[in-house]
Amino acid sequence: MSDNSVNKAVLPSLLNEQQFNAITQAIAGLNSQQLTWVSGYLAGLSASGAPVASVAPSASSSSAPGLTILYGSQTGNAKALAHQFKTKADAAGYTNKLVSMADFKPRQIKNETHMVVFVSTHGEGDAPDDAMELHEFLGGKKAPKLPALNYAVLSLGDSSYEFFCQTGKDFDSRLAALGAKALCERADCDVDFEQQAADWSDKLITQLKDDLSGASQQVTTESSASVSQPASQYDKQRPFAASLIESQKITGRDSVKDIRHIEISLEDSGLTYKPGDALGVWFTNAPALVDEFISLLSLNGDSQVTVKEESMSLRQALSEKLELTLSYPGFVKAYQEQLQSSALKSLMDDAATFRTYLSERQLIDIVREHPGKLAPQQLVDALRPLAPRLYSIASSQAEVEDEVHLTVAHVDYMAFGQRHQGGASGFLCERVEEGQEVKVYVEKNNHFSLPESDDTPIIMVGPGTGIAPFRAFMQERDAREAEGKNWLFFGNPHFTQDFLYQVEWQGYKKSGLLTNITLAFSRDQKEKIYVQHRLMEHGKEVFEWLEAGAHFYVCGDAMHMAKDVEGALLHIVEKFGNKSEQEAKEYVLALRKAKRYQKDVY
Repeated sequence: MSDNSVNKAVLPSLLNEQQFNAITQAIAGLNSQQLTWVSGYLAGLSASGAPVASVAPSASSSSAPGLTILYGSQTGNAKALAHQFKTKADAAGYTNKLVSMADFKPRQIKNETHMVVFVSTHGEGDAPDDAMELHEFLGGKKAPKLPALNYAVLSLGDSSYEFFCQTGKDFDSRLAALGAKALCERADCDVDFEQQAADWSDKLITQLKDDLSGASQQVTTESSASVSQPASQYDKQRPFAASLIESQKITGRDSVKDIRHIEISLEDSGLTYKPGDALGVWFTNAPALVDEFISLLSLNGDSQVTVKEESMSLRQALSEKLELTLSYPGFVKAYQEQLQSSALKSLMDDAATFRTYLSERQLIDIVREHPGKLAPQQLVDALRPLAPRLYSIASSQAEVEDEVHLTVAHVDYMAFGQRHQGGASGFLCERVEEGQEVKVYVEKNNHFSLPESDDTPIIMVGPGTGIAPFRAFMQERDAREAEGKNWLFFGNPHFTQDFLYQVEWQGYKKSGLLTNITLAFSRDQKEKIYVQHRLMEHGKEVFEWLEAGAHFYVCGDAMHMAKDVEGALLHIVEKFGNKSEQEAKEYVLALRKAKRYQKDVY
C-alpha cells in the first residue's frame, strides 16, 4: 500500500494531516526491532487511557536543522566512511542521524534539510543492493522537488572499470536536477580512498558549522546485534599475519580452470567471521614482474623513492606498495604525460578503443608496447597504491574453528606471447608456500547472511567460485542442526573436471541437509546450459519455495551471470505467480527489501 493510500484511509476518521506527518517523520529510518518497541510503547499508552504529555524542546535544539548521513555499501567501505563522518559530526555537536539506504524511506527525503551520501559502485555502474530502491526512486517519476535540501556526495569506485563511481554521479546529478543544492563538489574516490575521504569529510564538517548549530543528538539506525559486536584489533590497515596451511587444486587435470582450495590459519588472532563474510588478502607482486618493470624502464631497483611519505627502495615499493597488474586510465594518463607518447595519446583520444585496450592488458603489457625512460619517483607517482583483494569465505568457524577457507580461481593465462597472472591469486596459488605468512583481515558483510531462523528454506545460486559462501552456509547449518530446506544451483564447464567440492555436496545430499542440488555443466552437451536455464526449468518449484518464505542467494560474476539469474527470477515470478511484468519487478523488489534476495557479486 502506498503512502498516499494510507493517508487517505486514515486521515478522515483518526488523524489530522499534521499528526500523520509528525508520526511518519518520527519513525522514518527505524529498524524492525525499534518499530516493535515503539509499537509496544504506544499500545501501553493506549491501554492506560492517559493522554500523551507534550515535551517542550530545549532551546538549543528547537530550531536546529538536522543532518542525515546516508550510506549505500556493498563491501562495507562506504558504511565505514559514514560511521567515521558521524563521529566527526558528533564531535562538532551537530544534530545527526546515521541511516543505511536500506532502512531509509525514499519519500522521507522531501523532509530532509542536510544530507551527506556515502555510496559505492560495483559491476557495470550498478548501485549496491541497499541503495537500489532509493537510487531508482530518485530517477523515477515520483521523485519530489527538493529545493530545501542541501547535500554532499562521496562516491567509491574502481577506476579500472568503465563506469567509475557511477552510482555517486547518479545521486549527485539527480539530486541537483530535483532542485537540491550541493554543499561541496562530489568526491570520486578510487580504491585508495582513505586520505581523500578524510580530507573531504574534514572540509565538509567545517563548512556545515554555520548551518548546523544545535545540541548534539545522535541516532544510529542499525540493529543492536551489529552495533554491539566488538571491533577486532585487526582490519584493512592493520592486517593479521596469518599462515598458509594448504593450497590444493580442486579442478581436474584437463580442466580449463585452475581453482584452488586455500586454507589459512587464524590461530591467536581472535578474528571471527560469519558465513557470508569476506577475507581481505594483502599480497606482494611477483619478483619477475617487478624485475621486468625495472628493466624495461631502465631503472635501478635500489633507487630511493617515497610512497605516502615513507622512504624505501624502488624494488620494495614495486613489490609491496604499488599496483602492477590491474590496468586503469590513471596510469596511462600519467605515463603518457611523462613519455609524451603520441601513440598512447591517440589511444586515449578514442574512449571506446581505449577501454577495450585496457581491458585486454595488464600494466606490464602497456609498458612493453610503449617502453621509455622515467625517473624512479615518476613511475611511483604514476602507479596507484596496492589494494587487498576480497574473497568470499568458504567455511564456517563452527566447523573449522581457527581456520578460514577460500575458493580461489588462479588467474593464469597467455596473452601477447607472455604469461600473465593475477596479483593476489598468483600469490596465493603459486608464490606462497605452506607455513609462510599471509596478511589478512575479515570484511563483514551484513548484506549476505543466513536467515535468523534455522527453519527458513534457502535457495543458493553459485556457479564457479561463487560456490564458496554456500559451502560456509552448509557447514553452519549442519553445525546448528538446522531444519530449513536447502537447494543449491551450481554450474561449471564439465562434470568430471569442475564439480567443486563434489564429495562434500554428495555427503550433504545423502544426509538430508541438502534438499535439492541442481547442476549445470555448460560444455557437457551440444547446447550450453547455465544456472539460469536450470532455474527456469524448475521455475514452478522455485516459486513455491519463495512463496513459502525462502531466501534467494546469488554469488559470482556480476557482469553476466547475476544479471541473467535475475532475469530468470523475474520470468519465474511472472509466469508461475501469474503476474504482470511490473508486478514481478515489485515482487522481486519486495524480496530484496525484506533481505530475502541477497547478492555477493564481483
